Amino acid sequence: MVQLKPRFHSFEEYLAYDDGSDKLYELFNGKLIEVPPESGFNVELATYVLLQLAPLVGYQRVRGHGLELEVRGEPRNRFPALAVIREDHIALLKPRNTIRLTMPPPLLVVEIVSPGELQRNRDYVAKRTQYENLSIPNIGSLIRRSRPLRYSPCRVIATLRQRY
Repeated sequence: MVQLKPRFHSFEEYLAYDDGSDKLYELFNGKLIEVPPESGFNVELATYVLLQLAPLVGYQRVRGHGLELEVRGEPRNRFPALAVIREDHIALLKPRNTIRLTMPPPLLVVEIVSPGELQRNRDYVAKRTQYENLSIPNIGSLIRRSRPLRYSPCRVIATLRQRY
């Protein structure tokens, strides 16, 4: 049996869709593109930063990879590695962990830039442009190298502590 993939004409149609799974999708030109799972290294790094930020802003305001942001352009949504949300978002995100264009933007988003030119363009250029378009006040990128990290994420945390 051939299963037809749904096509969406609006972001609202996409939000109403439920395929019964826990998969994450980006909406690109009306089609769903499954977001692959993050690498263990990226999850470890994002979790480290999350654990450093939680005591500073409260655990409810630090969101990991499952936070969805509606953005302008294509794809229509992004899932940053990490975000610090506003106090008002806590209640607004109870039904669905999605920040819409009509809502205030998060205070911080962080992307982990994987090695490779394609990944760099996606993670550091395309996503950053979409986040800047939302007027997110703080956009961070942790650049992952193919070799072991020579720096510690502690420098990133020290900078963030000064801001929050």
